[in-house]
Amino acid sequence: MNIKMIENFLIISCIGSNDRLGLRINKDFFIYNLDKQNDKEQLVSEILNFLNIHSVKLNEKFSVIVNQGPGSFTGIRIALAVAKGLQISQKINLYGYNGSDLKEFDQKNIEKMLKEKLIEKNLIQPVYLS
Repeated sequence: MNIKMIENFLIISCIGSNDRLGLRINKDFFIYNLDKQNDKEQLVSEILNFLNIHSVKLNEKFSVIVNQGPGSFTGIRIALAVAKGLQISQKINLYGYNGSDLKEFDQKNIEKMLKEKLIEKNLIQPVYLS
């Protein structure tokens, strides 16, 4: 799938601070702030609930975009594992982005990042803070 053609997507940013999910579905955009008090083990449940609330159907036309860092080792690894699991089980498209390329976590900046082709297909190369 061409990056230009990404229409419906889930974007995951789990880097240890301001962890969020973003969802663009049928040109609508929603943001969900992940609860800091919840363990990262709850990420799958929170993602599935977020997708169910907005009646999202996962298929080969849907994409997941994951923040590859810099950030928390644990947060990034869990987000990457969840995204890879969705890719394998639901045949979705998987992309990664560098957190420093996204100035603000909002629709305008995410779409700008996509337009400028600042994401990579299936090339998950995490950057951890030491």
